[in-house]
Order: sequence, then C-alpha cells, then structure tokens
Amino acid sequence: MSQALSYAYYPGCSGMGTSKEYDQSTRAVCKALGITLIDIEDWSCCGSTPAHTVDHVLSAALSARNLAKIESMGQKTAVTPCPSCLTNLRTASHRMAKEAFKEKVNALLDAPYDNTVDTKSVLQVLVEDLGAEELAKRVVKPLSGLKVAPYYGCIMNRPPEVMEFDDPENPMALDDILAALGAEVLPFPLKVECCGASYGVARKDIVAKLSGKLLGAAAGLGADVIVAACPLCQMNLDLRQEQINQANGTHYHMPVLYYTQLMGLALGLPERQLGLDKLCVDPRAILRAALNKPAKAAND
Repeated sequence: MSQALSYAYYPGCSGMGTSKEYDQSTRAVCKALGITLIDIEDWSCCGSTPAHTVDHVLSAALSARNLAKIESMGQKTAVTPCPSCLTNLRTASHRMAKEAFKEKVNALLDAPYDNTVDTKSVLQVLVEDLGAEELAKRVVKPLSGLKVAPYYGCIMNRPPEVMEFDDPENPMALDDILAALGAEVLPFPLKVECCGASYGVARKDIVAKLSGKLLGAAAGLGADVIVAACPLCQMNLDLRQEQINQANGTHYHMPVLYYTQLMGLALGLPERQLGLDKLCVDPRAILRAALNKPAKAAND
C-alpha cells in the first residue's frame, strides 16, 4: 500500500440499528489497517428496498442527497459496508448519467449533485485498494483452524453493469479476504443465492425455504461458520435461524458472522470491539474450539 487510504463513510440505517456490530467491527478493522473513514454529517436513508418500487426519481433523490453531501466534503470516493445501500447509491449515479434524469432528481434536492462521487463496498476497498497480500501481512492470529462458508448474497455484485465489482456468478473477493486471514475457505455453491431478503417480514415461509437451503448447504460442507457481507442476509440467517429450524424441522446451530468480525479477530483486536456478543447464535465457543485445533500437517 503506497498511499494513505481515506474515504467518506456511509454506514446505512441498519448499521445504526439491527447490524450495529457490522458498523462497529468495520470501523475497528479499518482503523487497525490505517484506513480513514470520514463520517458524513446529516446523512439519511438511501431508500433501502421500498423506494425504487414506488418512484425511480424519488429513490435516486434519496441517494443523491447523500452523494451531494459527500461531494460538498471534497471527497471523491465513498464506501459503505451494506450491499443494499451500495446498490442504491450506484444506481442513482448510473441513472443520473442521463442529463434529463439528473435534472429531475436535482429538482428535488436542496443542493444539486454533479455526479462526481464514486462509491464502493468496504469489501471492494479491502481487495482492490489495500489488497489481500497486504492484509495477510497484518494478521497476528491466523484463523487456520476455522472452516468458513463465504456468503455474498444476491446483490453485492449485481447487476454487473451497475456494481462493476467482481464476478456476478462466482465472486471471489470475500474468499480471498478470508484466505488471507488463514481460514479454510470452503467452495460454497450458493454464495450468491438469495436468502429471502425483506420477505422476512411479509413472507416468512419464503425466508424459511431459501435461508434454510443456505444453512443446509453450509452444514453439509462441514462449515464452522457462515461469513456474510450483507446486514439483511446476516439477520435472516442468524436472527431467524430458530424460526427456520421450526419451519423446516431442522436443528441447525450455525453462527453467522460478518467478515469484518473475523478480520478483527485475525488482526488481534479484542472481542468487545467486534460485537460478537450481539449475534443471536453465539459464535464464541465454536470460534475458540476451531482456532485451538492443532494445525494440519502439510501432507494431510
């Protein structure tokens, strides 16, 4: 890493509520890696899932309001840990490349947005700007005894013409990060399949089916944990895991962590900075057992 890494930071609404541990661990890890996150004053919701189903101009305006604030800060790049937020931010910029659409959006804003800000996921920054090799050099507690199923969710890399990051069908960024931490990264075939997303409220049966399939696949591979990069995915698999078990007659007890939490452990950060205690399926006993396993011999 030849230069300092500094970005405007958009935490997203879930980072202030249901996924505080994601925001907490993201900030802790970035600080440990020397990555500066600059908070956006008076940021607001990007519109999440509902807005774009009602009005594309309104949806873009909700995101553009935040992007205009970032622009006024003099920042050229913003990062967010949330794939849903990133999709909305990037979609707004993508659509505002057309002048007629841009004029409609700016007519709704107090301050116009000139569409000069690039937006990335924190994962993308770690892979492309920091680099997996550099990350591996910073690891002080390798996760060498831990079998992980990397789960990207369905919108981290889709649609590819908007997201412009990794392969939409077989992304490897999260795999590479986890491998750099020393974990055993399992070939998870459902890494980009949907968990049911916001149907967790209106159609719990859909989440039970789709998330149950994900839990079953990870358990079948012998995973110790599922590693997520999306707040909604993590919530469906973790918070709703008992509901899924009841609906499907299963008995999974699968911890579902954010990749930033595992990064923090590998970087030697204390658990209290990573929010492990906020997860519904407590991962700490499984993590300690896995990480205390004797290392495999090279020819095993």
